[in-house]
Amino acid sequence: MFENLSDRLQDVVHKIKGYGKITEENISEMMREIRLSLLEADVNYKVVKEFTNNVKEKALGEEVNKSLSPGEVFVKIVKDELTELLGGENTPLNISGNPATLMLVGLQGSGKTTTIGKLANYLRKNNKKKPLLVACDVYRPAAIDQLKQIGKELNIEVYSEGKGNPVEISKNGIKYAKDNGYDYVLIDTAGRLQIDESLMDEQNYIIAKKGNTDVIDKMNTCIKKFLASDDYAKLCKKYDLSPLETK
Repeated sequence: MFENLSDRLQDVVHKIKGYGKITEENISEMMREIRLSLLEADVNYKVVKEFTNNVKEKALGEEVNKSLSPGEVFVKIVKDELTELLGGENTPLNISGNPATLMLVGLQGSGKTTTIGKLANYLRKNNKKKPLLVACDVYRPAAIDQLKQIGKELNIEVYSEGKGNPVEISKNGIKYAKDNGYDYVLIDTAGRLQIDESLMDEQNYIIAKKGNTDVIDKMNTCIKKFLASDDYAKLCKKYDLSPLETK
């Protein structure tokens, strides 16, 4: 998703840099391209509307009109608004613990298994960690095979027990990591198409077993609206979870 979005936005940035002045006419053209880019990336239309309105309002403001390089200012506005859209602040990964533990959760098809491999490789290269991948998605067909293939390509071991109990698998995986010198455990979990109580219970139990688990929720930006809803607040209360902060 982000690769396609990046390509489209780069085309927009290239066009806007060629303008000596930002006008209502050319900014409307650019905003149309940005709107299409976000919609094609499956961003919720309400989020897209809010984003494009914010960019257009700032781009037509006095700061840009007085700028010697309006195109460059427009690029900065788009970058800042995209950063805000994706959460605003950079939160570093938890690297404490013996072993440090990370669990990736989110919707089906949001790219968790691929991402967890990238995270493991990042931690190995940038934090000098020895990561272990733990296969706890026992529901999606070929999910375990996919994780094993990623591990093979990256030369990172994958702990798997097949179609067992994910709570027990995660507990056994952490023990295996301790016994075999791994200092970072990354747990790949099952996704869902909607809020599934049994899966929420399953993930909550895993967190309870390992209290300092770093939980990364890999979601499309359209889910930000849900995080601010009453339904999300009720869900957190029911499972005794700390709500994620939203902007």
